[in-house]
Amino acid sequence: QLQAYGGGLVQTGDSLRLSCAASGPFLSSWSVGWVRQGPGTGRELVANIRWGAGTTYYPDSVKGRFTISRDKGKKSVFLQMDSLKPEDSAVYYCAAGTSIGEYRLWGQGTLVTVSS
Repeated sequence: QLQAYGGGLVQTGDSLRLSCAASGPFLSSWSVGWVRQGPGTGRELVANIRWGAGTTYYPDSVKGRFTISRDKGKKSVFLQMDSLKPEDSAVYYCAAGTSIGEYRLWGQGTLVTVSS
């Protein structure tokens, strides 16, 4: 299971850190991602990290502003979001699976709202 939390209402330019707590077995080969879905838009992958190696991926839309990290001991994944923009407003989900984008486990989502 995955549980995401840390969302909230912030202003443009602010920072926010999301957390995702995992329970159950996690394979070192798994990938954990943060996927967002804004109002009236489809899902967008904004960050991914390989659980074992720690390698990361970001799309151009958030590169340089978002940072994904993980704490193996706490079995948690974090998304540090800086320089937030109104277009970053969305429900953010953490998800895990055998490869990037192929997620089989999903958290419940946490809402991020960025006011202009």
